[in-house]
Amino acid sequence: MTSNKKQSIAIIPARIGSKRIPQKNIKLFHGKPLIAYSIEVTLKSGLFDRVIVSTDSDEIAKIAKSYGAEVPFMRPFELADDHASSGDAVKFTIEKLQAMGTNYQYLCTIYPTAPFLQAKYLKEGFHALNNSDAHQAFSVTSMPFPIQRTFKITSDNRCEMFTPEFFGTRSQDLEEAYQDAGQFYWQRLNRETEHIGFSRDCIPIVLPRYLVQDIDTPEDWIQAELLFYAIQQREKNNGF
Repeated sequence: MTSNKKQSIAIIPARIGSKRIPQKNIKLFHGKPLIAYSIEVTLKSGLFDRVIVSTDSDEIAKIAKSYGAEVPFMRPFELADDHASSGDAVKFTIEKLQAMGTNYQYLCTIYPTAPFLQAKYLKEGFHALNNSDAHQAFSVTSMPFPIQRTFKITSDNRCEMFTPEFFGTRSQDLEEAYQDAGQFYWQRLNRETEHIGFSRDCIPIVLPRYLVQDIDTPEDWIQAELLFYAIQQREKNNGF
């Protein structure tokens, strides 16, 4: 089959199984299925030849299509259980598209649980990667508290610092640390597509902390809803 080379593709991996928040990817979040926010912003960005949702669920597929995404084929069930990763689903999708004769220069994996995703940061990630020799560009945000001052609770319910030598160091004198924001991951497809970790081959796209919220637990969900509402009210009253 003749290969058709295109620029970029977005893949949103969204399985139906979720233990802590049942059907999380399509649960209503401020009136819309959670995945709808990722689909709408990705399409709005104008960066992609195709926006594909990888899923094992007919219900998710139907909702994804209603918001403008493609679901050209379903994900195998063995790539949708608790042991399968998003990376496995994305790799399967890319390989299946290649077998059908379509190849892409750039891939962006976008999580379906990113209601704070903004097109301008997707664009920043693409341009940063395109104008570099890096392999990946992904969303990050700063830690809200110095990691050098953190501690654990021991098995006997006592405190133990991870780095006690920094106990007396002022917070402003400690080096700032960052974490994965869990929104998007750009990568080149002319190299290995396996995840390579946080290394010098990755470009960090720094997001403000108010646009970052993990949604893994019911408590996270409530916090995300409150944050989303606060941002909407702020934009309505003052703008950012």
